[in-house]
Amino acid sequence: MPYLQLDVCGHYPVEDKQRLALKMSETYAQLMSVDIRRISVAIRELGDGGVWRIPEAGEAPVPVAVMMLDIRKGRPPELRMEVAKALCAHCIDILGLREDRLNVEFTQHSGDEMYHPALGGYSPEWTPGEPRGEQ
Repeated sequence: MPYLQLDVCGHYPVEDKQRLALKMSETYAQLMSVDIRRISVAIRELGDGGVWRIPEAGEAPVPVAVMMLDIRKGRPPELRMEVAKALCAHCIDILGLREDRLNVEFTQHSGDEMYHPALGGYSPEWTPGEPRGEQ
C-alpha cells in the first residue's frame, strides 16, 4: 500500500505509462511522506468504451477515466485533495486525459491491511498529528 489504479479507455505507449507511474509515485511519496518502495501503480487499459459516465442527466454516456487510490486511513481531506489534484495533473500532462472526464476515489486502510514481505511485513501505523508519515 498505497495502490494507485487508473482505469482508462484506449491504449498508451509503454514509455508513457512508465513515465506516468514514475511521476505518480514520486509525487505521492513526497506529498504523503511515504517510502516510495511501498507504492504500486496500475494503469488498466480497458480499451475503447471501457469506462463511461453520464455528464448531465438526459445526455449520452461519454468515455472517462477513473483513478482509485487505496491509501492509509486517517489522511486529512485537504491532503487527499492535494494528492488527487497533483496525480490528475500528471494524467492530463502525460496521457492527455481530459480533466472534466477524470475523477478520483479513495479507499482508506489501516497498516495491518497492507503487507510488504520485502519491507518487513505490515505497514507501520500512522497517527493523525504525526508528520504525514506512512513508512
